[in-house]
Amino acid sequence: MTGVRAEAVTPTPEPAPLPAAFKGLCPRCGAPSLFKGWLAFADRCAVCGLDYTRFNVGDGPAALLVLLLGAIVVGAAITIQLTLAPPIWLQLILWVPVTIAAVIGALRVAKAALLGSEYRTAAREGRITPLDPNP
Repeated sequence: MTGVRAEAVTPTPEPAPLPAAFKGLCPRCGAPSLFKGWLAFADRCAVCGLDYTRFNVGDGPAALLVLLLGAIVVGAAITIQLTLAPPIWLQLILWVPVTIAAVIGALRVAKAALLGSEYRTAAREGRITPLDPNP
């Protein structure tokens, strides 16, 4: 009998949500292909071909992180000012880079977590009940 031999394909397990978000892994196959830059998503996974452009992460993570991290940084700056009384230039040199690094680092993780969550729940715009993510 000639023809194409069917081979059993073992699906790769989906990565755990938190490690996938921290490492920028594809939510379907676990390949480290989610980002093409610091914060920009790639168009699709280089390994499994999952189209990342169909997910709508939006600006929710950015707004939340700026407010949350802003409150933490301002609280820390006020505490240091009241306890140690450093000059204002030292406060600026310290807190501006810390704030920028914290927002960019946390935003990368938050965006990856939200995209992974949308993938796992098969979230789509204008729909309340999720569909099966593996049609």
